[in-house]
Amino acid sequence: MNVNEIDIRKTALLFFDMLNIYYHGATEETKKRMHPVVSNAARLCDAARKASIPIFYAKANHRPDGLIRSMIVTDTDMRLHPWPRGECNPPRHGATEGSWEAEVIEEIRPQPEDYLIPKYRWNAFHQTYLDLALRARGLDTIILSGGSVDVGVASTAYAARDLDYNLIIVRDACSNSFDDSLAIFMDKVFPRMGRVRTTDQVLQMMRKG
Repeated sequence: MNVNEIDIRKTALLFFDMLNIYYHGATEETKKRMHPVVSNAARLCDAARKASIPIFYAKANHRPDGLIRSMIVTDTDMRLHPWPRGECNPPRHGATEGSWEAEVIEEIRPQPEDYLIPKYRWNAFHQTYLDLALRARGLDTIILSGGSVDVGVASTAYAARDLDYNLIIVRDACSNSFDDSLAIFMDKVFPRMGRVRTTDQVLQMMRKG
């Protein structure tokens, strides 16, 4: 198949952690930065529905007590700040099961026919039913949108690649806390794992597919 073509009968749209906690519950500065990403995600969502492309939502789903969160020892927190006095203390809160923070944002609100994929680690395939659901539908191509690129999007992309899925990462429908690493992934990493396209380019591929 040509790199600018897709078979919509075998294609899925996957949103990664497009949740209230990361957008509507974020600071005004973050919401301003995220607004174009969310707008493009909404365009992808609308186009996928019109093309009958199945839509999947991978979403953090932690226990309120935090006892199934990853508590591995790291040099820094998620903002790259070293732990005070060297004491590693990962947070046990945020995006908990059943909370408003863990709900998918209204702009791409799930419908009854969509797939909600509760997840417990960065990789959306890790101990979830995502792979099973995709293969049961005969889907071999994933259009990927969401955030954060250097965390869950990258982790999910690596897993998808190793499971032999075709990947299309939507450059302007993905977010990241650090602009420099966003460019590195989009320019140096993802092109070797799949295809990197803009929202407009993906919409054109959907129309032709």
